Amino acid sequence: MIICKSADEIKLMQQAGKIVNEVLLKIEESIKPGVTTAYLDNIAEELIIKKGAEPAFKGYVGRISTKPFPSSICVSINEEVVHGIPGKRVIKEGDLVSIDVGVRFKGYYGDAARSYKVGKVSKLAERLYEATLDALNKSIDKCKIGNRLSDISNTIETRANKDNFSVVKVFVGHGIGKKMHEEPQILNYGIAGQGPVLKKGMVLAIEPMLNAGASEVEILDDKWTVVTADRKLSCHFEDTIAITIDGPLILTR
Repeated sequence: MIICKSADEIKLMQQAGKIVNEVLLKIEESIKPGVTTAYLDNIAEELIIKKGAEPAFKGYVGRISTKPFPSSICVSINEEVVHGIPGKRVIKEGDLVSIDVGVRFKGYYGDAARSYKVGKVSKLAERLYEATLDALNKSIDKCKIGNRLSDISNTIETRANKDNFSVVKVFVGHGIGKKMHEEPQILNYGIAGQGPVLKKGMVLAIEPMLNAGASEVEILDDKWTVVTADRKLSCHFEDTIAITIDGPLILTR
């Protein structure tokens, strides 16, 4: 069942989304060669708590793992797609780093991810970054009353195909609200004009995951970190969007 939120609920979610955005901006200031992924996690957690929110990921048990996630953010580097666990790894010049942040604020969730180019990256990383961000922005444009859910999915896949990139198929976007993951699931591929009709009050977390190589992925022994099966580059962006009568309202920017 897809839950449509009231205007008051969307305002609360916008407050949660604002905290997520502030955390991502703080990380953008801090990410550079020589810092550890644990350092980024620490500054994120401190800011989330300072803002009166809770880290949504810490202790989370997902569908891919019964092992609670140990950190407040996900940090995924280069061939890592999503769910990278922060630790001692040092970020290096040329890395393509994805940061995923989720918070719970006054009973509602906000969720967004950004990828960051650390110093001078390869031309391939640059193209993949631009394509993934463009896929997100173009898919957000489809978040209008009367469109179909698969219009979002098809837009992401079409943009990926334009640059001969693939989309991750086994991990998807999702509805969001009082739970981190609600219906519907939002595929990053598919035929346009299918699935539920988009309605006022729907809130969606759209998250294109594009790979430079094949779409297949694997989960590492830590039971969380997802990597490309061919170990080629991956890139991830995400925003939380409310469907309104005035068009898409991005809650995490």
